[in-house]
Amino acid sequence: MKSKINIRMTAIAVLAIIATVIGITLINYGLFQKQVRSDLRISAKLLRDTHYFESESIRPESIDLSTDISELRVTWIGSDGTVLYDNDADARDLKNHMDRPEIIEALESGSGEAVRNSDTFNKSTFYYAVLLDNGTVLRVATNAQNIWAVFASAAPMILLIILGIIIVCIIISQMLTYQLIKPIETMAKKLEDDDFSSPYKELEPFSDMLREQHAEVLSAARARQDFTANVSHELKTPLTAISGYAELLEGGIADEKQQKHFLGEIRKNAQRLLSLIDDIINLSELDRTGKKTAFEDIDLYETVSECMEALSINARSKNIELTFEGSPCMIHANRDMIKELTENLVQNAIRYNNPGGSVEVRVKSNGNQVLIVKDNGIGIPASEQQRIFERFYRVDKSRSKATGGTGLGLAIVKHIVELHDAKITLDSAPGVGTTVVVTF
Repeated sequence: MKSKINIRMTAIAVLAIIATVIGITLINYGLFQKQVRSDLRISAKLLRDTHYFESESIRPESIDLSTDISELRVTWIGSDGTVLYDNDADARDLKNHMDRPEIIEALESGSGEAVRNSDTFNKSTFYYAVLLDNGTVLRVATNAQNIWAVFASAAPMILLIILGIIIVCIIISQMLTYQLIKPIETMAKKLEDDDFSSPYKELEPFSDMLREQHAEVLSAARARQDFTANVSHELKTPLTAISGYAELLEGGIADEKQQKHFLGEIRKNAQRLLSLIDDIINLSELDRTGKKTAFEDIDLYETVSECMEALSINARSKNIELTFEGSPCMIHANRDMIKELTENLVQNAIRYNNPGGSVEVRVKSNGNQVLIVKDNGIGIPASEQQRIFERFYRVDKSRSKATGGTGLGLAIVKHIVELHDAKITLDSAPGVGTTVVVTF
């Protein structure tokens, strides 16, 4: 960034210098041409006013102005275009000048001028002609550098100026860049300091965004670290149990009744491992934001009803009454995710209920499409309701493990709700029960 600023500032300065030099040169050259033309006009009129070339007795071969006016070429031309006299060449060697624009103009209007460039010598010749009273034409001319020669002569000085300006610009840009970047670098180092304000008013939105993103990154890193630790702990517990029971069976010290019990515990812990692994895989899939989720228009009522049969079997085994009612409600969603959301919510309502309790599942439309799962189970204390959607968080840890809960069900529900731009609310009280409402 610093080098880019330095290069761009230097380039701007160089371009400004070149543009200025070109502009000033063009202006000065225009003024120079105007002055040359003015001088020629005055010289021609002075020579005309002497009436030297209008004398009846003047003989062209007797005229000699070569030494008197060395920098001014004087040509006397007859009315038919014949060169009568030229102070720079033998008139007999010169062609007829009737085709010269300044001569034509002078014969027509009394005076004429022209400029002819020589690319070979990088010079321009300025001509001015006046018509004399005797019908002849007096022309004066002088040579001057053309615009390219002016640029060429000024090039060394221009290059030296540009070089000096570049050096100055590099030094100034280094100082300005340091003054510009230093506060930003300080801001980057103090992102975690809530009292630190942006050094530039224009950077305040950017600073706030960086601070928020930094906090989100740290939060995500802590969450991932906690998740890794929790996964390790959750996996270790059933594996330790399986290993312990297997060692007892291998030692042959258990009777037939104990062996049956040990095998049952091994099966139970293996099932718990499978449930944990399935939930972890599901969460990993949901966390992959780059993966495109297939959405379609589905009937929420029909999708939830498809889950009810398997859930009702589980409810009967726990002596829980499960009821379902509703009406067709169309939503744009992923069918498999909605089934998983329903199963997790209803399983939780069954798992954290009391024998003889009830779970009500309703689907309705009230402007929005709503799924309601209500139970009269153990309930959730107000102090813990904000945390139940965290991974591996359990209100009743001993009960959750005893009933096969992994602590990931509501975390999966939260992810699915977010992916569908839906809203989930919870109303619960200990000993009264819990009502979860998902609004699409």
